[in-house]
Amino acid sequence: MIHKTKIVIAGIGGVGGYFGGLLARAYAGNDDIEVHFIARGEHLKAIKANGLNVIKGDIDFIATPFLATDDAREIGIADYIIICTKSYDLTAMLDQLKPCIGTETVLLPLLNGVEAVEKIRAQFPNHLVPAGCAYIVSAIKEPGVVENMGNRQEIYFGLDAESDERLSKLEDLFKAAGVEATLSEEISQLIWQKFIFLSCIATATSFYEKPVGQLLKENSAELRTFIDETSALAKAKNIEVDPSTADKAMAHYESLPFATTSSMQRDFQFKRKNTELESITGYVVRQGKDLGIPTPHFEAAYQELLIR
Repeated sequence: MIHKTKIVIAGIGGVGGYFGGLLARAYAGNDDIEVHFIARGEHLKAIKANGLNVIKGDIDFIATPFLATDDAREIGIADYIIICTKSYDLTAMLDQLKPCIGTETVLLPLLNGVEAVEKIRAQFPNHLVPAGCAYIVSAIKEPGVVENMGNRQEIYFGLDAESDERLSKLEDLFKAAGVEATLSEEISQLIWQKFIFLSCIATATSFYEKPVGQLLKENSAELRTFIDETSALAKAKNIEVDPSTADKAMAHYESLPFATTSSMQRDFQFKRKNTELESITGYVVRQGKDLGIPTPHFEAAYQELLIR
């Protein structure tokens, strides 16, 4: 019996929907590769009925996975599970995924923050769990529709100073599907570079209640201070930080559409029950206290957002 490569995208929001959509489109009808979606609610119903509509500018396509479900038992053992939930849903998702996890299953988290990989490794110590991050501004537009509003859509993943043929194969599968993916053996540095970009813009947009363009226009100096605080924290954790990180971060923000909002900002704006405050802003504050690194801007934002 020929083994089929089974890829599961766990969480079909902005990140999972866009990258999972590319994978599902590329491998639809493929005899050797299956792409499965784990979704929920009205979003899942719409995907089951009509496929997943993926939009990016003038690009608009329907992706049809091999199976879309909210029950991992229907999928069976997977070769790769790409976890794209919010940080506050990670524990529940890992429990949900257990029927898909065999001894050789690779678990790749693409969550915001830097704690997810350690949480997964703690629960699955004998599995290959590379670290990963994604640069993308994407969200569910309506049930069954995901829109990428940004100008970057990249995945970085890997292990520090290690390689594994399963990860090389995954990189090939990504690239063949049109996903801009890079396998790296310096992934901690890349994860923290992303975390510096993300934690500052997520915290500042949420705290000041402004889209990125307005924030840059009115609070540019404060935004740089946020970057300085997280950069100092990374250095204290022995992460090599590019001296031009602040300039690169500001250039990255400036490249975004004026009206861009962060995922955490939208959670506060729409008064959602859960937010990523603890895994993003709270993490910086707690780590700063543990390591003796002052983070006054993050502390002020954290205390205000806790009240909200």
